[in-house]
Amino acid sequence: MKERLQKIISRAGIASRRKAEELIIEGRVAVNNAIVLELGTKADIKKDKITIDGEAISSPENKIYVLLNKPAGYICSRLDPEDRPTVIDLLKDIDERIFPVGRLDYDTEGLLVLTNDGDFSQALQHPSSNIARTYLVKVKEVPSTENIIKLTNGIYVDNVKTNKCKIKVVNKLPKNTWLEVILWEGRNRQIKKMFETIGHRTLRIIRTEFGPITLKNLPQGSHRFLNKKEINEVKRIGKR
Repeated sequence: MKERLQKIISRAGIASRRKAEELIIEGRVAVNNAIVLELGTKADIKKDKITIDGEAISSPENKIYVLLNKPAGYICSRLDPEDRPTVIDLLKDIDERIFPVGRLDYDTEGLLVLTNDGDFSQALQHPSSNIARTYLVKVKEVPSTENIIKLTNGIYVDNVKTNKCKIKVVNKLPKNTWLEVILWEGRNRQIKKMFETIGHRTLRIIRTEFGPITLKNLPQGSHRFLNKKEINEVKRIGKR
């Protein structure tokens, strides 16, 4: 059955539909060796050869869901043009082609989900799911109560106001502060930019929770498979 290319790419777990549209517009998607630039183009994944950057994609038969405790210094991608280490390098025992759900910055640590289930990836990332992301954040010096309130009420970053969030001071040290930050959105480098706006440089960012999925005691650089309860809860949220 023929479907829109962006839907096929999303279901394969490679990217969200919006990101898939960007890949098409950039000329990185081909069907039967012909570059496709039209967003309305349809294909049949069972009959047509669909490639992204020359690499063939297929509909995953064995869907898997992985939680990785990402260390700093790894790119959230399958490949990096600058040949930097990627999170896939930490998952050499997994043969299936899986992809990160969203991204953590190169120097950001913590909870990262990888899967080949596009619908599951959409459920975790789509704004309509309203899924919370929890981080431990270490910043220089001690932010004032007034500035923390500003951040929680929303602050302009790149000329766009952030959504309301929750921030709690976890530990005050002589020269820096640990805070718990809970967001319901995932903009590029958002936490760093938020604290830069109030004059505090971030020293460390660790994601500890993503909706019903928690990092708990998983060692850094290690991974585990999500359990049925976690998978079903994400899917339930995605259907709301």
